Amino acid sequence: MTDMKPGAMQVDADLVRQLAELLDQTQLTEIEVQDGERRIRVARQATVAHFAPMTQAAAPAAPLAQPAAAAAAPAAEAPAATSANAVRSPMVGTAYLAPEPGAKPFAAVGQQVGAGDTLLIIEAMKVMNPITAPRAGTVKAVLVDNGAPVEFDQPLVIVE
Repeated sequence: MTDMKPGAMQVDADLVRQLAELLDQTQLTEIEVQDGERRIRVARQATVAHFAPMTQAAAPAAPLAQPAAAAAAPAAEAPAATSANAVRSPMVGTAYLAPEPGAKPFAAVGQQVGAGDTLLIIEAMKVMNPITAPRAGTVKAVLVDNGAPVEFDQPLVIVE
């Protein structure tokens, strides 16, 4: 590496490998670290889209109509997801609707919540981050499933 141009960025391959392993362990789609002026971003494409065709291919011919009907259900929720009252994810991670497996969910449809009440938690890099209600109101919809991966700015819960 003695023939590098002055001012050229030196990439720490071990750090990139560690970040890639961290992506696999946490099921995140991207991670970025910064040290002074050096910034390294490691990203991968989400593989969620690859699971649906595999499931349909393995199913018998008659039930194939069911996934199409199931696909229509999220489309019906799409207007709700764009609601101005949607609480959005501040990070990439995994959503959990209850404090522990088998426990009562933090919030359910129809439940009254106060400003600051925990609606769900998002696990990111082994840290549990509470997502709280920005205002008092009624939970109109929970837009994520327990244990589902969430992306930054994804609508999670609608509180009106």
